[in-house]
Formats: sequence, structure tokens, C-alpha cells
Amino acid sequence: MTRMVWITALAIGLTLAPSFQSQDASREACIQRCVRNAEFKDPEAQTQEIISLEKEAARAIQLSNGTFFYRVYSDDFSGTLSHGQQINKAQWIATIESPSFKRESFNASDIKVRIFEDTAIATCLWSARFIVNGQHVSSQIRVLHVYIDTPHGWHVIAGQTTNLPPDVQQPL
Repeated sequence: MTRMVWITALAIGLTLAPSFQSQDASREACIQRCVRNAEFKDPEAQTQEIISLEKEAARAIQLSNGTFFYRVYSDDFSGTLSHGQQINKAQWIATIESPSFKRESFNASDIKVRIFEDTAIATCLWSARFIVNGQHVSSQIRVLHVYIDTPHGWHVIAGQTTNLPPDVQQPL
């Protein structure tokens, strides 16, 4: 009888052994995917991508083209303009596309990026020259954007702009 119990236990063990191996293989494959994904997120490449997005945003603003912002700003974007007005994505795009003034130039410089896992903070200096009511005006604005890394790329979820007073503005 004891011999029969051992044979039965051995038969059950051999029957189940491949499923344990398959679970181990599955687990190992999962671990390898996670390791590859972690290695794939090169911080320098991510930083460069966000710098490119900041420059692309400046170009879109200069051209009064909201297309970039439809793609990169999240649907629940929340921003604060330099004079304190809070805006959402639709209001921001309307501001960009507004024909009320013509931008002669718009540039993003001094771009700095800090990445924290799937979140990034970008700061930069926006320098602009534009015409309002026939008057040539220039301004510089410090900008802060909060990005999150999504399956569809980096998206801006929040922004804050602050006008620089004339005594600290850099030459355009």
C-alpha cells in the first residue's frame, strides 16, 4: 500500500511539474519585461524629449496654432496665466489662436527639466515680441509645466506663468 501511495504521489508530481515550470517561465518573462521597460526609460532621452516639447510649444504659440496643445496638453489641464487668471485646455488654446495680437517672435530658452519617475517639471523663459493696437511690445515670462508620462507620451497637466519685471528681463 505504501508503494502505491508513493507511485500515485510521483505521478501527480510529474503531472503538475510542467505547470510549475510554465508559471516560473511566465514569471521570469514578466520580470524581464519590467527590467527592459525600466532600462528603456533613459532619463537623458526623457529630458531631451521634454525640452523638444517646450520648444515646439513656443513655435506653436508664435504661429498661433493650437494643434500642438490639442495633442500634448491633457484634457484636464489646469493653468494660471501671468496675471492670475485660471484657464483650462480649451481656454488656453483659444488664447493661443486669438487674432487680437500678432506675435513677431516667440522663443523658449533656459529650459530646465527634472524627472521624478512618471512626472516631470519643466521650467523655462519665454521671450516674446508682438504688436498690440499698433504698438510693438516685448515681454519675458517664467514658465513652469508639470508633465506626466502616459502610454501616449508626455502630457502637460498643469502650467504657471509669471511676468518678469523690466529690471530683471534679459536682452531679447
